[in-house]
Amino acid sequence: MMHLETKRKITIFEKIGLWWKFDGQYYHKDFINGVKNIIVWFPTIWSDRDYDHHYIYQVLKVKLKKQSKYIKSRGIHTRAFSDARNMKFCADLIQKIQDDYYGTEYFDYHKSNIYFVPLESKEGFSEMKSDLIWEKYDDYFKKYPLIYKRVINGEGYFSINNTDNDKERIAMDIARINEKRAEELLFKIIKNNINHWWD
Repeated sequence: MMHLETKRKITIFEKIGLWWKFDGQYYHKDFINGVKNIIVWFPTIWSDRDYDHHYIYQVLKVKLKKQSKYIKSRGIHTRAFSDARNMKFCADLIQKIQDDYYGTEYFDYHKSNIYFVPLESKEGFSEMKSDLIWEKYDDYFKKYPLIYKRVINGEGYFSINNTDNDKERIAMDIARINEKRAEELLFKIIKNNINHWWD
């Protein structure tokens, strides 16, 4: 006849021993790490707002920079330096997206005089006007020949039905497409690599 072992209740001292073995001996390190996290994350959390995608990017950028530095410093696995480089690249790309680098890059290729003219039909309202002083849009187009070709072939928002071939509208569309490409590249790199980003 088989005898079933009765479950013995674990004593408080055994519980403390198990806690110390698996968690307790590392508690001071966890506490110090938690304090460091509060210090590093405080500026981000303090300035966080819920009304704009900029702040989502900010949290992601801080995390990527922090983890990139950690993975690179440890250098334990074979992909460590490659992973750290990819994370740093993503953080830098986020900064460019936040700064609207690609969306406003074409501003460097022209100068306009902007002024406001009062509307006769609506008292107190004005219409914005601009006079082009100089432009070097052809240099901008040469920088992105494939995107330029896509816009000329009808892809775009601003230059659609652009019968007068307005260079500024073409440049605006190139900027818009480049901005979208930067966002897509960012999330493609994250999607293809995030499961490897651990130590």
